[in-house]
Amino acid sequence: MNETALNLRDIHLPEAISWWPLAPGWWILLATTIIIALFTYIAIKIYRNRQLLRDITAELDQIKLQFENSNDRSQLAKSLSVLLRRANITYNPKTNVAGLTGENWLAWLDRTSNKTAANSRFQSDTGKVLLSAPYLPDDATLDFNAEELIQLCETWLLTSHRKQAGMTP
Repeated sequence: MNETALNLRDIHLPEAISWWPLAPGWWILLATTIIIALFTYIAIKIYRNRQLLRDITAELDQIKLQFENSNDRSQLAKSLSVLLRRANITYNPKTNVAGLTGENWLAWLDRTSNKTAANSRFQSDTGKVLLSAPYLPDDATLDFNAEELIQLCETWLLTSHRKQAGMTP
């Protein structure tokens, strides 16, 4: 055969397929990956928030059980004061709540409580026990309504964390 007689040209390959724009399947895969990542992030955040509440509830139950067994009001007030402080620092990490002391600390607890502002229960005589209890000797005797203090602290611990964080002390 004579090549010149057939007058053939070389084979030209098509241009390489570009990676952009992506095919619809890749867009679906990308959207699915983003949705799964977002769902996982939200689920982990919810789990951690509930874990904190579970930990606080367990410690509060332990404090109440210790009080039922020993009937030691001084130890009860100390334990509740420490638990309130730790929970507050955890719930409000961006505020300067760790530095609050005295009446300012009780006012902060009342402000962040789900009760009305007129009901300053932490600033009452029962709540003021929380100020002095951690600094008293172990054998000190305190006279206060233990059930009222437990209820006051329990109400704050189990409901106030749901309030919006970021309040300034």
